[in-house]
Amino acid sequence: MSAANPRHKVVVCRDLGPEVMPLLLNHPQLDVVAWPHQDTPCDRNWLLENAPGATGILVMLSDKVNAELLDAAGPGLRVVSTMSVGYEHVDVPELVKRDIKIGYTPDVLTDAVADLSIMLALMAGRNIKETNEIWPNFVWSPFGFCGPQLSANPVNPKPTAGFIGFGRIAQATLARLVPFGFARCLYTANPSTPPNPSADAQVAAKYGVQEVRRVDLAELARASDVVFVLAPGGASTYHIVDEAFLRQMKKTAVLVNTSRGTLVDSDALARALHEGWLYGAGVDVVEGEPKVDQDHPLVKAPRCIVLPHIASATTETRLQMATLAANNLINGVLGTPMPMQLNTTSR
Repeated sequence: MSAANPRHKVVVCRDLGPEVMPLLLNHPQLDVVAWPHQDTPCDRNWLLENAPGATGILVMLSDKVNAELLDAAGPGLRVVSTMSVGYEHVDVPELVKRDIKIGYTPDVLTDAVADLSIMLALMAGRNIKETNEIWPNFVWSPFGFCGPQLSANPVNPKPTAGFIGFGRIAQATLARLVPFGFARCLYTANPSTPPNPSADAQVAAKYGVQEVRRVDLAELARASDVVFVLAPGGASTYHIVDEAFLRQMKKTAVLVNTSRGTLVDSDALARALHEGWLYGAGVDVVEGEPKVDQDHPLVKAPRCIVLPHIASATTETRLQMATLAANNLINGVLGTPMPMQLNTTSR
């Protein structure tokens, strides 16, 4: 390799599979150092030992990107690419201070997460946790294991969906609820963003629902038949679903969280399920994950489905995410426009 086209060291914190790794391994301007174990998280000490001299680092949600790692990498680091839509594991101000670009993978997982959000709403409402565990001691009774019906019905002909956060994934979830007969959509948004009734009317017309309206948390809790938690993580949304919120929900309502575990107070939700403040819950994310065991309050709670953060886990979506993360890394290292760079100008 000539001096005009130097090779750049990049550190990759997980094997991205046979379709994507060749993009990196066969690139003539990259020297790739990859964590060798596909099914286990990258060891922190390994990452710190291999970071020195890197021009780019590709990380997962489980890899903390902070001053310690950046100091270890040294002044030549140009880009951190994360294979995720969220970036709470990245100290963004620290990277901005050092003029290090950040690549991430939004959009490509929208449909997969929306699909799973609907699945969790159905599973929680139909009490799949307990009915799946009953065999072989099942005793049939007319109203045994009955839960609230997701679709419109004579008792609830115009069900209401509530969204904490109303971005791409929330709207994709709304689109999937329309065939179930949902007529109303309530949502909360960032307080710094002014209400826009005209835009709400356009969304209602787009999806064919009677109403799309921004409300406060209290009204959302009281009026929604299903609440979908789909806001970003961070300090401003920490435990936004707390005891006060849960106590205001309908006893027949279901809560679904496919965003970040920190948005829901696990202890409060477990108590709410034990005491019947709402009917059920389906969560793909739990505060403290992946350190979640059989003694976690939500794992032990009745009518609560707990999945291990698999909302984007379709082959097609993960392949797109890995490809985008790899291309963000390559372009960031070579100084060309990244396919999806985090906009940090307002930070």
